[in-house]
Amino acid sequence: MTTSAPDSTVYYPAAPTGLRRPGIIAAVVVVAVFALCIAIGHVWFAVFFVAGTVGIFVNTILVRRAVEVVAAQEHPRKQALAVNSAYRLGAITVLALVAAFLVRPDGLGALFGLAIGQVILVLNTVIPVMKGLRKQP
Repeated sequence: MTTSAPDSTVYYPAAPTGLRRPGIIAAVVVVAVFALCIAIGHVWFAVFFVAGTVGIFVNTILVRRAVEVVAAQEHPRKQALAVNSAYRLGAITVLALVAAFLVRPDGLGALFGLAIGQVILVLNTVIPVMKGLRKQP
């Protein structure tokens, strides 16, 4: 690992925040999962998978809006953002768990959709930032 010279400015690459690329990647994954599930006869798993993936993207949009509202305040409080996130994530988790328990085994698709959607969103942000950090002198 290289370190910066003490007098050099630290450059942090901008993290991509758009949802277009992760949306396309998620759509490709959803289509692949849907095709596989139809082939093995578990169409409801695919439906719940789509619901979980869409849930993560809706959550991301709601997070952006909540951050914009809190950041626009004269004295922004992190606590409001944390409580908002906790309620939202709790609701999404409860819905996915209810689906997983009530519609076994296909309801597990909701949990898998949540997980895969989150991985896609995180990697969409992390990979470009890591590449930018590697290019630093």
